[in-house]
Amino acid sequence: MSAAITPPAEAKNPSRLEAVDLARAAALVAMAIYHFTWDLEFFGWAEPGLTAEGGWKLFARGIASTFLFLVGVSLVLSARSAMNWQAWGIRLAQISGAAAIITVATWFAVPDAFIFFGILHAIALFTVVGTGFVFLPWWVAAITAVGVFWIGQNVTAELFSSPWLWWAGLNPTPRSSNDYVPLFPWLSATLAGIATTKLCLRTSLPAHLRTVALPQIAKRPAMFIARHSLATYLIHQPVLIALIWCLTTVVGPPDQTERFVSECKRSCEVLRDGVFCQRFCGCMTDGMKAKGLFAPYLANSLDTAGTERLMSLRDDCSN
Repeated sequence: MSAAITPPAEAKNPSRLEAVDLARAAALVAMAIYHFTWDLEFFGWAEPGLTAEGGWKLFARGIASTFLFLVGVSLVLSARSAMNWQAWGIRLAQISGAAAIITVATWFAVPDAFIFFGILHAIALFTVVGTGFVFLPWWVAAITAVGVFWIGQNVTAELFSSPWLWWAGLNPTPRSSNDYVPLFPWLSATLAGIATTKLCLRTSLPAHLRTVALPQIAKRPAMFIARHSLATYLIHQPVLIALIWCLTTVVGPPDQTERFVSECKRSCEVLRDGVFCQRFCGCMTDGMKAKGLFAPYLANSLDTAGTERLMSLRDDCSN
């Protein structure tokens, strides 16, 4: 891509800061790293539950918070001179349409954990809600952000158990989803972005940020990704899944023994001691392989006879 095709942001929009685009690109790269790890886990190449706990869980939340914070930043910057409502509406329609596509696609692919209110749904809603705070004093957004976060951490009500209100995030028993970013507490990140940006515009920080520079070899792809963030979001996951699927097809699926034993012990140790679980899970693994039940079990394709043999093996291994 040449400079003639993509001129500097200041030439196109004086309110645009390249530092914000670079932050968005960094968040997109981080998101791709997380999703790649999640895909490896899904295909059996990584430990089960890896991305749902510990540092990976914090990493995912940090990425989502960054995206939503940047929504607030962008809303304030775009309204510095005069809000371009046509551009605002087009962008909102694009994000809403992409969110709908994600919902429909995941409904068919993973109906038990489809994405009914993920990061794109949140960005669409928070864009609408956040726009009102752009025209209010910074402290209004800041105080509301604290309130939204507190409610999200401390309040639940049966009223919000209705599927039509799951987007609020106040359901006592939220439904499983592969990507769930409800209003409470996540709107607080966008409001924090609005408050922070409105405060920063009173300082010399924007002028200093305009001096942020990367080597062209890194800057050009980063700016391209940032300015095509929606397309990047929609395309990267199918590409990653296709790559891992091709790898699995060529070299064969990974050995699932260690994964099975790990899951078996985790379930067993809820009720029994570690010594028993070690022996039980080893017995189950060896017996299932000997009886030809291991692969069908992992593929969730055991027939009635196979299930009965599995139950018999479980009883034998428990003695």
